[in-house]
Amino acid sequence: MPKMKSNRGAAKRFRRSSSGGFKRGQSHRRHILTKKSTKRKRQLRSIEQVCEADTRSVRRMLPYS
Repeated sequence: MPKMKSNRGAAKRFRRSSSGGFKRGQSHRRHILTKKSTKRKRQLRSIEQVCEADTRSVRRMLPYS
């Protein structure tokens, strides 16, 4: 049986965390940064956990991670 392909867009966005879930970066940090406060931009740097409702679909897109 051939290997399954992973979704390349998902592979660039999600990484497996040590607890078994997936971690992701946050959005809204690419452009139009002048109107956003320093506090808001700083808080967007942090890594977030993918919520439980979306974990199943991420797992299907990344079969080998």
